[in-house]
Amino acid sequence: MDTLDLKGKWNILKGKVKQKYADLTDDDLLYIEGKEDELYGRLQEKTGKTREEVKSWLKDLDK
Repeated sequence: MDTLDLKGKWNILKGKVKQKYADLTDDDLLYIEGKEDELYGRLQEKTGKTREEVKSWLKDLDK
């Protein structure tokens, strides 16, 4: 999922992510423009997935 896709769809995806991982907080899922790497890092840490797995998972949630 590239930056533009992530930025445009993050509010929708955030709800789906919270359904799967209820222990993620709004702070964990905060999207700040230019800080995508930090967001991916937080998701990796909380889910135990690799960066590529996180990207693929978010792309799948968007379908």
